[in-house]
Amino acid sequence: MADCEPIAHQFMDLRVPEYAYMFGFMQADGHLQQGVGQKGRLSVEINVRDIELLHKFQKLTPYYSSVTERTRSTNFAETHTSATWTLCSLEARTRLNELGLPYGRKSNTIGPPRVEFSRRDYLRGVIDADGSVGYTGHGFPFVSLTTASTAVAAYLCFYAGKVTGAERTLKRNARDGIHNILYTKEAAQKLAVDLYYKDCLSLRRKKTAADSLSAWVRPAGMRVAPDRRRWTAEEDRVLLRLNNDAAAAEELGRTEKSCSIRLWRLRTGKTPLPISR
Repeated sequence: MADCEPIAHQFMDLRVPEYAYMFGFMQADGHLQQGVGQKGRLSVEINVRDIELLHKFQKLTPYYSSVTERTRSTNFAETHTSATWTLCSLEARTRLNELGLPYGRKSNTIGPPRVEFSRRDYLRGVIDADGSVGYTGHGFPFVSLTTASTAVAAYLCFYAGKVTGAERTLKRNARDGIHNILYTKEAAQKLAVDLYYKDCLSLRRKKTAADSLSAWVRPAGMRVAPDRRRWTAEEDRVLLRLNNDAAAAEELGRTEKSCSIRLWRLRTGKTPLPISR
């Protein structure tokens, strides 16, 4: 949808790719403010270099909205120019709030919509707002997301696992309590191809970065690290029943070292014991 002409669907019908993307972006980078009585507004503020996206939001919205620019001093630069899209319609705000965009602070409480929605477009919106796409300092392709929402982090891990086969374990950063989810190399390439498809609504610079990831080729001789195989409750029961590294390794198709470490974690309480059946 290159020009983002108005579309013949109900506003914020999340089955529509453009609206699913907008909603994901607004959840991550928007602010829904409650005023006196029925007053209030939704605002999305981004760097002015990406103002094109806000004009597309404006075209997709069947209510009056505005796009403005402002320049101010910040802690990171002498001057910073941003662009803000503002929507005040009560009907539009009510619709967004019902779908899962809360008023006020929202970073911990947002989550995937509970209605039918276009999954990859929603996630692309979240990543465009709060994630990164490109190459690491070592020259490896990557796609990442930083979020305080466990629900959003878990959903990305679930979706990306289906697309790439790569599993991720959710764990908050000890310093700031944020989830940092990272996919690199072939996993990043597969995820980028899926999320940033041709003519999708997106930040132009991130679409360009996503398209560039396909150029990477694994160097000859670079080992492919196998995905870690997760332990299941049933495997834990077998391990505890046999209580022998070698016997468990043979029955479960794992290494003796892996069984030894898992058994030690179960015995010392570092891993919860499986629920008895």
